[in-house]
Amino acid sequence: MTADNNMRQNAIYLDHSATTPVHPAVVAAMAPFWAEQFGNPSSHHRIGYQAARAVEKARRTVAEVLGTDPETIVFTGCGSESNNLALRGAMTASKAAGRGEHLIVSAIEHSAVLETARQLRDYFGYELTILPVDRFGRVRISDVEAAIRPETALISVMAANNEVGSVQPWAEIGALARSRGVLFHTDAVQLVAARQWQLNAEPVDLMTIAPHKFYGPKGVGILVVRSGVDLVSSQTGGSQENGRRAGTLNVPLIIGAAEALRLAAAEREERLAHVLPLRDRLLAELPAALPDQCIVTGHPTERLPHHASFAFRNLSGNDLLIHLDVAGIAAGSGSACSSGDPKPSAVLQALGLSPEWTTGGLRLTVGAQNTDAEIDYTLGKIVEIVLKLSALEAGYQVVA
Repeated sequence: MTADNNMRQNAIYLDHSATTPVHPAVVAAMAPFWAEQFGNPSSHHRIGYQAARAVEKARRTVAEVLGTDPETIVFTGCGSESNNLALRGAMTASKAAGRGEHLIVSAIEHSAVLETARQLRDYFGYELTILPVDRFGRVRISDVEAAIRPETALISVMAANNEVGSVQPWAEIGALARSRGVLFHTDAVQLVAARQWQLNAEPVDLMTIAPHKFYGPKGVGILVVRSGVDLVSSQTGGSQENGRRAGTLNVPLIIGAAEALRLAAAEREERLAHVLPLRDRLLAELPAALPDQCIVTGHPTERLPHHASFAFRNLSGNDLLIHLDVAGIAAGSGSACSSGDPKPSAVLQALGLSPEWTTGGLRLTVGAQNTDAEIDYTLGKIVEIVLKLSALEAGYQVVA
């Protein structure tokens, strides 16, 4: 079998911003809690108490890694639920207390924030400001400052963008919000595993985490809620999570989430040393090979360490993804929640790109199992596919 055919048979996974394989140690940590230690942590008997102790140990682990207190950790069903709880809970509490009904978000937030913010505006009467971003996809501090009003209750700006990889000035935004008495929420789903946190000393009131982005399980999320922040639960029923999120706790996944976060911290330097050179090769070599058809999107330096993103002139990102998949390469065109949508990318539009670029987004995000040989193959295949699709597009235009 040729090297090309071998690569095609063994899929090259370059979509780690969408999700990651579960670390074997995480699988092992979860294993006893499916059928052996299966209790409901709300039950008042020995088996239930075992489960409750395991959950609280996981809570302490998460808090220790993040540099915060265990009581600030709320386990949810996913990152999207954590974003929903942060926005709905904080805004509802603010309205009930008469503190204000104005919310600020950025134009390139994940849909779990943007669509929630729009629903709060359209159905519940909250006021909403959507901030623009610069050409690198970063929010300007001056725009945040200008948007704050006396009635502003919450600012929500993601720590790093999932589609173009730009790291936001989240700490500066948080400091500004705190100085004005406004709560600050950040969706840190993409960034949390890439840096060390000391949340007790950082200007963050609410932070969203999704363990499946760093080799943990799907179906569990984390919301960090600073002590003293009022939230109205958006999921009612039982009194789990100190009344902030009703529902029977998913013990195995919570155990897996804590172990994945612990490993992310313990292995951070090793992981960064592996992914950075691979990412840098993609960022440097792909535009060089296609100088008239490919540009890097997002910030050139203030970006996620595993994330390379591009736009291609007059190409469909969906067509590109399909051809890459046939070639054995799994990639993304933006948020995994919206990939497959043929419309222009709202994020690329927010960057100010002209229409010829906004349908041809490509995201390549590397991980622990990727190799230089895989990057070689991927670069060659992308160039081959782009030249083929461009020739077909040119032919269509001539015929038309």
